[in-house]
Amino acid sequence: MSYQNSAPALVVWFYGLLGSGKSTIARGVFEKITSGKKKDVNQRPKVALVEMDSIRKKIFPEANYSDEERDAAYRSLVLIGSFLSFSGVSAFLDGTGHRRIWREFARKECPNFVEVYVKCPIEICIERETARASDEVRHKLYRDAQERLKTGMRIEGLGKVPGIDVPFEESPSPEIIIDSSKGTPQELVDQALKALFKYDPKLFYIGKQN
Repeated sequence: MSYQNSAPALVVWFYGLLGSGKSTIARGVFEKITSGKKKDVNQRPKVALVEMDSIRKKIFPEANYSDEERDAAYRSLVLIGSFLSFSGVSAFLDGTGHRRIWREFARKECPNFVEVYVKCPIEICIERETARASDEVRHKLYRDAQERLKTGMRIEGLGKVPGIDVPFEESPSPEIIIDSSKGTPQELVDQALKALFKYDPKLFYIGKQN
């Protein structure tokens, strides 16, 4: 496999508990910097949004959320981001990433790497996901995990839920921390954009578009 000779592009991993708002922020940042109507295609930002949910569905159509399956899925997420980076395309990774070892692997594979930890109390995450009517599986996820923990009953198809069954392993010093319990989604997107600006001013500059 060969890559272009220029410096690798930025890889940004938006991670946090299910219901923290990481996907909303990741997609909001992506849409904000790609929404300009550039006439010249060469002036458009080279950036891709890589979502764990989409990758898992492609690789594991019958997902069981085992530890081995999660390791393989997160390894794939990181390697896709690395490939894009060395090809000159900035990559925004969207995935819970509750184990530090996965983020450390990303830091090793992606020389130009930024962690955006979307931090939120689990009580708020549970409230948000329980109110999510559009996705029945996610709507019941925390509730079913809590019931299993309380009663010990087996629930078909329910893997270990981060924050309930397994701990969320925080990094000692992520580049950016977004407290998603405070502010509207748009305010949080703007906060992320402002914090990311110094890592690639050209990519994250939101000004007048041609």
